[in-house]
Amino acid sequence: MTYQPVTAPPAPLIDPFGRRLTYLRLSVTDRCDLRCRYCMAEHMVFLPRKDLLTLEELDRVSTAFIRRGVRKLRITGGEPLVRRGVMDLFRSLSRHIGDGLLDELTLTTNGTQLGRYARELVDCGVRRVNVSVDTRNPDVFRQLTRGGDLATVLSGIEKARAAGLAVKINAVALRGINEFELADLIAWAHGSDMDMTLIETMPLGEVEADRTEHYLPLSEVRERLEARWTLADIPERTGGPARYVRVAETGGKLGFITPLTHNFCEGCNRVRLTCTGTLFMCLGQANAVDLRSVLRTSNDDAALDEAIDRAVAAKPKGHDFVIARGRGPALSRHMSMTGG
Repeated sequence: MTYQPVTAPPAPLIDPFGRRLTYLRLSVTDRCDLRCRYCMAEHMVFLPRKDLLTLEELDRVSTAFIRRGVRKLRITGGEPLVRRGVMDLFRSLSRHIGDGLLDELTLTTNGTQLGRYARELVDCGVRRVNVSVDTRNPDVFRQLTRGGDLATVLSGIEKARAAGLAVKINAVALRGINEFELADLIAWAHGSDMDMTLIETMPLGEVEADRTEHYLPLSEVRERLEARWTLADIPERTGGPARYVRVAETGGKLGFITPLTHNFCEGCNRVRLTCTGTLFMCLGQANAVDLRSVLRTSNDDAALDEAIDRAVAAKPKGHDFVIARGRGPALSRHMSMTGG
């Protein structure tokens, strides 16, 4: 890959509400090797490859954001590790860690390919990963993911930890599916020295199921957990939307991401770039700026900076997620298209 150099930093990225943007979530593919029922339709139609940014374009646009003050870069998908050549991108982007311009290069993954790439990720400067595990019941996992193999994911997690990666487990709380397993899932994660974050289901994209049937407010989950454990709020932040507690009995850290019952938009420091080069300033809003056309029509980074500035100037104060019976998704795009 051709490395894009970082020159003297221009003005930092500050939105209309005074929030400094230091976190980019970069999707490298809309494809995934699982079909989680709350995330995707069973028969997804994926984007043609020509619509996706090339690895060189992904590197160039990431470098532009890093030059403007982004300090944390999370690679997402779909499932990022199914993108052909993705490790070349990790190796290229790792130079910014070496230069001291990037604090963290990380990824969110479903874990199916983690065992294969764990050591390479460490070599590229990745120090921690988020792995989605909604259940430790193999049958429920297979049903929820439409055919996924839990053993492969758990093996990938162990290989990642053996390679030196810190692993955080993410789980979407789903009524009637994993709601009474969540405490045991937390105990397993904490017992294995892994932090855990619970997430409310998000109304993105048309899926076959009615999300209201499985929507489980995390306020309700916390009440149940507090009947079993002592939860103490802690001020720690990791650059994302989660708010954390310490579980006294396990000693572990537990995060809550609550876009529906209690959003934390006032402190939002991030933007999302899709694999097609569409920059979304908010996960829950439709306004966006096309960076692909800029990347493909001009080699001048001044034009790219101007497009990024235009996007940041339009960043909304917050999202408008609502989930209710009889209402469709808040937005038609699937989470796999936006970047998980």
